[in-house]
Amino acid sequence: METLKETLVREKFSFKKKFGQNFISDGNLLSAIAEDAAITKADTVIEIGCGGGTLTAALCERAGKVIGYEIDKDLIPVLNARLADYDNVELRFRDVMRDSLAQIEEGLDSYVVVANLPYYITTPVIMKFVEESAKMRRMVVMVQEEVADRLVASPGAEAYGSITAAISVRGSATVTRKVPRKMFYPVPGVDSAVVRIDLTTVLDQAIAKNYRAVVRAAFLSRRKTLCNNLMQTFSLTRAQAEEVLTEAGIPLMCRGETLSSQEFLTLAEKLFLQKQ
Repeated sequence: METLKETLVREKFSFKKKFGQNFISDGNLLSAIAEDAAITKADTVIEIGCGGGTLTAALCERAGKVIGYEIDKDLIPVLNARLADYDNVELRFRDVMRDSLAQIEEGLDSYVVVANLPYYITTPVIMKFVEESAKMRRMVVMVQEEVADRLVASPGAEAYGSITAAISVRGSATVTRKVPRKMFYPVPGVDSAVVRIDLTTVLDQAIAKNYRAVVRAAFLSRRKTLCNNLMQTFSLTRAQAEEVLTEAGIPLMCRGETLSSQEFLTLAEKLFLQKQ
């Protein structure tokens, strides 16, 4: 079979900066990413950003079915050529962020997400699936190294933020491998990492909504105390904010980035009980 570069040249494909296109061509890395996702023939995989189809093919070798999203319709002939030998792939040439979760998950009982994500869409994609999906079991994503640091950060760390708290309340995230920039075509300006997110908990919708509201408030201004952020976000007096923090067992002068997901859950419970 011809190389990815040969296919791209033959189809006269031009890379588009607006889509952050950097394709993986190293066979060992492609296999490693698929292995990180622990995919079997019993699994359905949703791939976000098929690119040149190299990772898609590696997923097709292992999965029962692969549903691939690709926003760039200029890649239709490239993907059709490179995936012609696979009958277990469904390609959707549209923006995954414009599809509702109901559209994405229609007919699926459970699935795994695998993605090589460009920087501009990393957070929205991860948050969409982690916060909204009750059917996704696992997500394996290739992201810029600094983003990987945020996804796996511990409370109190500089990289800890709202996306970390969104993940940790539902499961756990680990960096499975570091990926140097030379492994991509064209070569990007930064190194990357593969992060595996395992989801083990599904939150009640009302609890999840309250949790997200408290997390957003906590990181509203990192320079301010959590008490001040709660006052500003929820229109509380200082006495009210201090009361709810005390009831949740949280120090009055702490900052939001020091709280664990369990502490955020407890705070949300106390805060919304008080506001009823």
